[in-house]
Amino acid sequence: MPSLLETINDPADLRRLPRPQLAPLANELRAYVLDSVAKTGGHLSSNLGTVELTIALHYVYDTPRDRIVWDVGHQTYPHKILTGRRDRMGTLRQFGGLAGFPQRAESEYDTFGTAHSSTSISAALGMALAARQKGEQRHSIAVIGDGAMSAGMAFEALNNAGVAECNLLVILNDNDMSISPPVGALNRYLAQLLSGRFYAAGKNVAKNVLRVAPPLFELAKRIEEHAKGMVVPATLFEKFGFNYIGPIDGHDLDSLIPTLENIKALKGPQFLHVVTRKGQGYKLAEADPVAYHGPGKFDPAVGLVKPAVPPKPTFTQVFGQWLCDMAAADPRLVGITPAMREGSGLVEFEKRFPDRYFDVGIAEQHAVTFAAGMACEGLKPVVAIYSTFLQRGYDQLIHDVALQNLPVVFALDRAGLVGADGPTHAGAYDIPYLRCIPQVSIACPADENECRQLLTTAFRQDHPVAVRYPRGAGAGVAVQDTLEGLPFGKGELRRQGKGIAVLAFGTLLQPALQAAERLNLTVVNMRWAKPLDVELLLSVAGTHEALVTLEEGAIMGGAGSAVTEALNAAGIVKPVLQLGLRDEFTAHGDPARLLALQGLDAAGIEASVQQRFGALVERVPPSLKVVG
Repeated sequence: MPSLLETINDPADLRRLPRPQLAPLANELRAYVLDSVAKTGGHLSSNLGTVELTIALHYVYDTPRDRIVWDVGHQTYPHKILTGRRDRMGTLRQFGGLAGFPQRAESEYDTFGTAHSSTSISAALGMALAARQKGEQRHSIAVIGDGAMSAGMAFEALNNAGVAECNLLVILNDNDMSISPPVGALNRYLAQLLSGRFYAAGKNVAKNVLRVAPPLFELAKRIEEHAKGMVVPATLFEKFGFNYIGPIDGHDLDSLIPTLENIKALKGPQFLHVVTRKGQGYKLAEADPVAYHGPGKFDPAVGLVKPAVPPKPTFTQVFGQWLCDMAAADPRLVGITPAMREGSGLVEFEKRFPDRYFDVGIAEQHAVTFAAGMACEGLKPVVAIYSTFLQRGYDQLIHDVALQNLPVVFALDRAGLVGADGPTHAGAYDIPYLRCIPQVSIACPADENECRQLLTTAFRQDHPVAVRYPRGAGAGVAVQDTLEGLPFGKGELRRQGKGIAVLAFGTLLQPALQAAERLNLTVVNMRWAKPLDVELLLSVAGTHEALVTLEEGAIMGGAGSAVTEALNAAGIVKPVLQLGLRDEFTAHGDPARLLALQGLDAAGIEASVQQRFGALVERVPPSLKVVG
């Protein structure tokens, strides 16, 4: 006999279940999420926390006709399972498999593609007003976490939604507070009362009656706000024009479903505050939701286990250690992160230098200008941020940092391809979008030790500098414990070959050297995308028949473009093959496979050079000379 979950192939099947079967279904769904993530890796704590909310939404609303927009989207595994993708969960975040975030191309139930935070209210509002414009009767729901509510974009959308006449529901998924059982029962009653049509109608009648006596109307309004405010944080959201309901227990289906049914019958913007627990139902994740935020494969019966052999240090760890060492050496250093303490390697820094650590929340625009303000007062800010997230603070980068030529260091983690997280998190564009800004420099370390050294060089400059480095470990180069920098704006010759020179920017130096062994190529470690080492470039161009530029970033406007611009400026005409990320969004999958598909592994580089410059290539290389 199939389990309950096996009978659910789409939300229509779910809506046919009698209410008493929903709680057992939630248990099966939670177990399935845990088992799936343990086999593939992925986001776990957040998904265990949204099981009941997902069931309730699809049970009450007519999806996909009614639109659900999941903010960030890393908590949508239960949603994927209930919307016809249960049997594909074994392919999660793998090449050709299910994405780790909602994707419109993947399912009609994924109404809006997400992965960056705080976009859900804007998108759902747009959908709600589009429905009104087209004369369609349907509901739009935005599900947003308490962390994402810290971003200005969420409040911009709330401000707009509050004056729009539309059927919009914003659900605040709050997993940063707890509700004790007695308070939970009281909140369940209040939420159902405040979401009921009797309360809404009675409130409107009272307002109409009291409007003839303005003093009494204002008094009644203040009493109502104060009474609700004593129990729930209603006033803020009602000032935006929303009817606030909650908070309620997000794991209690007997609370969620009647409340959502009541809300469904109401008109205008509604705000439902639900409280959930990350890792719900799996004790290890409940105890340490951060560790189980995005684990790799593991045995659920055992939990996460440290590897027997310590892995190579990651670039993130190298940055974290450098930050602590530089902070000990220079009291002006302050560390800033937009809610990425663990991901950006700042855990130890926060412990050792709590007064110099600033987590500004999911607020990249604020993070950049906040750093600029600190730099104006003589401090030396280091903004630890993913390459993809700095995109969100681009105007501030130009207007508040670069225009004023402030010495802010941007430590750009996740530069290049990021593997399983896919195109939403790929750091493909930082070289093009930074290179065009005056007074901004860009360092591209080739290995872990260079990362530390170039961070030191960047910190000692008196203008903005970005240091870009990839996710994960590098070549395993030993990292010096000193704070010695490298020459600013200077590269190095790493291998002397013949005929063709490869100019490598960043960690693709390693596959470039491997390809060079086969084809007797010269290899240059450029180190800086801006300023280019023009002296070295022109020297190499003058002694070689052709050049190849290599970068793990967008070809269009990237470091290779900088090389061709410099050659043109010098009046040098030379064949240049630009290798990098093509003009397309790269899918999720294994990082090594994705690089190979882009032709950026050693074999791909060799094949591209052979294809373009076959006549110039020495197919049987002579004795090789390695420099450096």
